[in-house]
Amino acid sequence: MSMTDSGTWTSTITPAEMANWIGSKRTCVLLTHTKPDGDAMGSTLALARTINLVNRTTGAVSAAECWYGSPMPEWAPNLMGSTKVRTVEYGQNPPGSFDPEAVIICDTGAWVQLDPFREFIEERLDRTAIIDHHLQGDAEIADHRLLDTSAAAVVQPVADVCCRLLGLASPSKLPLDIATPLYVGLATDTGWFRHSNVDARVMRLAADLLEAGVEHTSLMELIEQRDRASRLRLMQRALTTLELVEDKHCAIMTLTTADFRAAGAAPGESGGFVDLPRTVPTIRVTALLTEQEDAQGVFTKISMRSKPTGWDGQDPVDVNEVCQKLGGGGHARASGARVRANLAETKKQLIAALP
Repeated sequence: MSMTDSGTWTSTITPAEMANWIGSKRTCVLLTHTKPDGDAMGSTLALARTINLVNRTTGAVSAAECWYGSPMPEWAPNLMGSTKVRTVEYGQNPPGSFDPEAVIICDTGAWVQLDPFREFIEERLDRTAIIDHHLQGDAEIADHRLLDTSAAAVVQPVADVCCRLLGLASPSKLPLDIATPLYVGLATDTGWFRHSNVDARVMRLAADLLEAGVEHTSLMELIEQRDRASRLRLMQRALTTLELVEDKHCAIMTLTTADFRAAGAAPGESGGFVDLPRTVPTIRVTALLTEQEDAQGVFTKISMRSKPTGWDGQDPVDVNEVCQKLGGGGHARASGARVRANLAETKKQLIAALP
């Protein structure tokens, strides 16, 4: 997620201005990064439902729908409900029949994560907006940018925009079908409130959403307790590759496309594996390298995590800086990259980039 020379990755619009801009549009497409997670789906679904609710209330003829690049989480249909959603499979072009007045991108601002929709977006740059919380992005994508890089999840600024669109003073007053996806995004991006990005803002929003009627236990069961046996087999294969780079206090695991086939696992079933070695006290950084393939050939996806403080009192590792060296980025404690190389070569590059 490299920054381009055409603009600086900063906010250009306030939450109130973003709400006003969205409120002036009758038709919207909500986009996010491929392989959407809880924050990506939660933010887009909540905003689409808010837009449609506002327009139903005013009697306007409108439509807001979400487009997602596969693969999708297994629990996605339960969260999507009746909201209009289109899923774009790998290598498939996005729908061409719908020409919205606005394109709203949540939880990313990077071309590399929007590949299935790039041509669609490029034809509509003048009507595209971004709401994001990552440290890097491609500013050329949208002049209208609402960025909160201190937020643990993008649903935090999205919740603010939703409240403004509906004229509500607090997220605790949001309709349940809007509060629920917001809570999913907040919970999943904080590891169900276990990660170092949990702060008072996170807990206040969580409390407000619970007050709105969100059922924490049922959502956790839906998302976190639906593992298939294939995921456990894949986890076993990942753990057998565990390598400790002791002088870097780093743990690295790898997964090949053959591992996924042997385990009978889908691409999304490796989620959370990168956190497993963090239970070792001396490990400061963890990485999962996953072999993938596209039309250009083989590449390696890197997912990285770091602890907020070292076991020996050392400063935490900024994995965003590490991933930037490899053409990626994200957050200081959670980041990623795509490297156009095989697993072995990518691992060498990653180790060299570690402090």
